[in-house]
Amino acid sequence: MTREKIYLFDTTLRDGQQTPGIDFSVEDKIAIAAMLDDFGFDYVEGGYPGANPTDTAFFAQKRTNRASFVAFGMTKRAGVSASNDPGLAQLLQAKSDAVCFVAKSWDYHVKVALGCSNEENLDSIRESVEAAIAAGKAAMVDCEHFFDGYKANPDYAVACARTAYEAGARWVVLCDTNGGTQPPEVGAIVAAVIAAGVPGSALGIHAHNDTGQAVANSLAAIEAGARQIQGTLNGIGERCGNANLVTLIPTLCLKETYAERFETAIDREKLAGLTRLSHAFDELLNRSPEHQAPYVGASAFATKAGIHASALLKDPRTYEHVDPASVGNFRKVMVSDQGGKANFINELKRRGIAVEKDDPRLDRLISIVKEREATGYAYEGADASFELLAHRTLGTVPDFFSIDGFRVMVERRFDANGHLKTVSEAVVKLAIDGERVMSVAEGDGPVNALDIALRKDLGKYQAEIGDLELTDYKVRILNGGTEAITRVLIESGDATGVRWWTVGVSENIIDASFQALMDSIVYKLMKNRQLAGKIAAE
Repeated sequence: MTREKIYLFDTTLRDGQQTPGIDFSVEDKIAIAAMLDDFGFDYVEGGYPGANPTDTAFFAQKRTNRASFVAFGMTKRAGVSASNDPGLAQLLQAKSDAVCFVAKSWDYHVKVALGCSNEENLDSIRESVEAAIAAGKAAMVDCEHFFDGYKANPDYAVACARTAYEAGARWVVLCDTNGGTQPPEVGAIVAAVIAAGVPGSALGIHAHNDTGQAVANSLAAIEAGARQIQGTLNGIGERCGNANLVTLIPTLCLKETYAERFETAIDREKLAGLTRLSHAFDELLNRSPEHQAPYVGASAFATKAGIHASALLKDPRTYEHVDPASVGNFRKVMVSDQGGKANFINELKRRGIAVEKDDPRLDRLISIVKEREATGYAYEGADASFELLAHRTLGTVPDFFSIDGFRVMVERRFDANGHLKTVSEAVVKLAIDGERVMSVAEGDGPVNALDIALRKDLGKYQAEIGDLELTDYKVRILNGGTEAITRVLIESGDATGVRWWTVGVSENIIDASFQALMDSIVYKLMKNRQLAGKIAAE
């Protein structure tokens, strides 16, 4: 059976840049474009040349080797010829393989936003497509607000799509710009457009996630006949985001209902790098990966409950819908107060820690974990701390250094210029090979000061932690009142790209933070000696 191809169009660098808090530099765009190109996307949309200096500079040269490099911009203005429209000229001069025009397809927008007639808008679509083709570029048209426009005036929305296709557009993309259309509506409307004369082989879908259904809407469009999907890495985008290509790609590749009928440019070897791509992108954005993200999240193949874990160990298919390795992820059977002895034995084994079922130390470890989780520890979210606890209980953690004590001071005062300042200072006393060391540091808050002081002078181990970086810090208050028990989770990473989580619990937030910081450093030193297991590092 011949499979039809689904073309993958990535708009991370354009529509994804609309995400609040995200602002790509030219260097960022170059790096991300290379990641997308290497992974195998068919199209990489880079931005809007002429709209801002960054995008203009980015399009000064072609940024992909295999993928089609796409510039985005508006159709020509009404009342101005294509040859005299400066915006269109910049699009045609950009070093791109293709141009994706955004065109109004809701007559309400044509009247209110463009201030022109419906026919003038159709002329702008036609002439812009023809100008791109004449310049040697593939033309695409994003029919903005298409689904809302279709529901308001189906004849005109279809006329916009058909005008683009008949002018020679390679792709006519139906956009659910407001993100409110439901999957059955998407399927019915795409089918209606095909019936009206625009073939599915030239139709794409661009779905926003405002009702949490961008992936479902994209798949509904494919079922109805569309053959291009637009989306972004990790679903970033304005408001609630765009269709998440990191979810769509493995669904198309691994789920038989799609895989037996369709193919994409992503083969099994490339697909195995999906988790790495998703996490590398989050790293570039300086944010933590979403733990419960489908396919690629740290919890995507994690099992906590004892009865589920027991079945999973017998046959992974009992609680896994795909093989974790197929997307570059891995299975986790987490230790917690809900886990039985089989869970612990399996997790210790996967970390290279051999222990017999009747070993009293195993019973002691299980007892400690359950007692600690009852007081607020959460080892399913801090695997590095669990591994260290296991090593300590089994007596196999090297004595790198010891802490004699620490002190943290916070002073709120006016400086010499009369400005109110809050200054945090930490003092840490430690011993390394019997030699006592005292480190003092100031920081942006007491925890930062403590972190700097703790890592300021570790003697012979100092060079080993030079690449250690704290990447996330989370605080959870476990009960009410100012005397509340506090749980601190810290995410750390190093130059190898490995990440790990550690935990501390105390009625004192500084003490809880110190516990997590200590575990992070010790885990790093263990990792450097290949004494720490892979499974603890996300």
